[in-house]
Amino acid sequence: MAEKDLPITENHDQMIFLLIFGVGLVTAVLTTPPIRKLAHSWGIVATPGGRRQHSGMIAKLGGVPIMLGFLVGIVLIYLLVPPEAGSNDALRLRGVVLGSLVIFGGAFLDDRLDLPPRWQFAFQIVAAVIAMSHIIFIERFTNPLPTADFWQGSLVSLFFRMDDVDPNIVVIRPFLVTIVSLFWVVGMINAVNFLDGLDGLAGGVGTIAALLFALHSYQLTGLSPVTLFPLALAGALVGFLIFNFAPASIFLGTTGAWLLGYNLSTLSILAPAKLSTALLVMAVPILDVAWLIVARLRRGRHPFQGDRRHLHFRLLDGGLPVRSIVLGYYATAVAFGLVAIFVPSRLLKIGLWLLLATAVLILLAWLTNRTKRPLPALNAEE
Repeated sequence: MAEKDLPITENHDQMIFLLIFGVGLVTAVLTTPPIRKLAHSWGIVATPGGRRQHSGMIAKLGGVPIMLGFLVGIVLIYLLVPPEAGSNDALRLRGVVLGSLVIFGGAFLDDRLDLPPRWQFAFQIVAAVIAMSHIIFIERFTNPLPTADFWQGSLVSLFFRMDDVDPNIVVIRPFLVTIVSLFWVVGMINAVNFLDGLDGLAGGVGTIAALLFALHSYQLTGLSPVTLFPLALAGALVGFLIFNFAPASIFLGTTGAWLLGYNLSTLSILAPAKLSTALLVMAVPILDVAWLIVARLRRGRHPFQGDRRHLHFRLLDGGLPVRSIVLGYYATAVAFGLVAIFVPSRLLKIGLWLLLATAVLILLAWLTNRTKRPLPALNAEE
């Protein structure tokens, strides 16, 4: 009887997946045109110049239809597959929703008023604190090394220890958990914000990450609200990408970039082993951000002051078409995301990540030496 029930269960799961994904997609498709028109009427548009070299005025409230699609998907999740009342998952998912509302509100104000950096970081930190107050924090991870010797060294052991039950798990010392979690959430928000420089780039990479999160969660835990949350986000992103892929008629804006970054950071914590997926999918943007922050600090520049030194801008200025660059990022994200999910060898994952990191850093160094021109200061922060 159980064998006969299996196809029925699988079909039921597939129907739920399609419904959650489809509702988010359709909501975003239907709401993007009126939001685009509203953004123009409010003057919330991106003008050509600085980092952006597009033509004409482009609406930059793309986060609004994404948020609406995501929320409609979440409502449906709570109706069809609600988390168990009083469970840790229920608490964590509430934190994702509340934090999303806060980060969305702060991002909307930034799109509308161009907030100074201190207020931008204030909203990001408040959203991160909301997540942590709902037990969304990084306190342990799978040991990526073949032995535990490194983590048991005299200095490293001050910050980490091996789990008493599972010898493959590394536990972060309590005093460091908050710092690591805060850095992860705020860092991911800004990594996505930095990535949002070409039509369809950040939204597409974010879609790939969300779909891989959902796939990985389903493999580990089956059908659950934790599996469906990233699926709802992916559906909303795909609906928005119809209007955002080159040539874009609407940009993510701060609302979209912050909302996407916040959810990628928090949803990657909710299910086991998704941190490694996030690190591999977002490897190129993370390395690009790290390189630029160091370069700007070395030159006495504000680390978050915008310029065209990001890898995607350099490739564009080098003559590559926008779509080719974006599709190249997509292919890299898909390839390394699948490695994170389907390659069991931790050493191979580390080796591939180091190989990618080396290739990206060499490319960035070569592009830097090739251009050797002063960084143009812009008025806007990233």
